[in-house]
Formats: sequence, structure tokens, C-alpha cells
Amino acid sequence: MKRLRYDLILIIALLIVSAGAWLMLRPQEEGGTVVVTVDGTETGRYALDEDRTVRIESSGGYNLLTIQNGTAAVTEADCGDHTCIRTGEIHLDGQSIICLPHKVVITVEGGRQDEVDLSTN
Repeated sequence: MKRLRYDLILIIALLIVSAGAWLMLRPQEEGGTVVVTVDGTETGRYALDEDRTVRIESSGGYNLLTIQNGTAAVTEADCGDHTCIRTGEIHLDGQSIICLPHKVVITVEGGRQDEVDLSTN
């Protein structure tokens, strides 16, 4: 009987810790803006809280920007190395996706600040 009580307390504690971690690490769903520049010229600003897909045309080709669930990512591109796709999702203030072959820079402005500041020695 005592073991069951301790198991129940452990399960409840794990649920509370998990819920807290999820609340702290979930992406920002409002307030941020994605700024797109092509060859140094701003071509668009899009809110992170509005789901959309934007085709970014440049002289070298195209990138497909997908904004969904408060994050932005390049999901398709016709460049050679696809580094922009492998960058993954961004949502924090100052994060960027860069496609050098197409001279495209996608940056988050006004998004959630990173709450963890780590350094390694």
C-alpha cells in the first residue's frame, strides 16, 4: 500500500515537471515577425502567428518559406547544398536562415527571447 502511494506521488511529480518544461520550451505563437531580404533588399515581413507559405524568388532560384505554429522554416529550395533547409525551424528573436546561393536572409524580429544563456569552457 505504501509503495502504491509513493508511485502515485512520483507520477504526479513527473507530470508537473514535464508540464513546466513544455511551457518553457514551446515556441512563441505571437508577436514575432519574419523579415525576408533578397540581395540586401527587404522583400517581405510576415507575422509568426499567421500560418502561410511564401515563395521567395531570387535571380539564382527560389526558396519556399513555411510559417506554421509560430515557427518559420525553409521547406523547399532549388539551391545546390540545401543548407537553408537543414537549418530547421526558427522562432527566437535574432535567429536567421541564410541561403548563400540565392542571397536570401530570413530573420526573426521581436520573437521570444531565448531564456537560457549557456557558455562552455
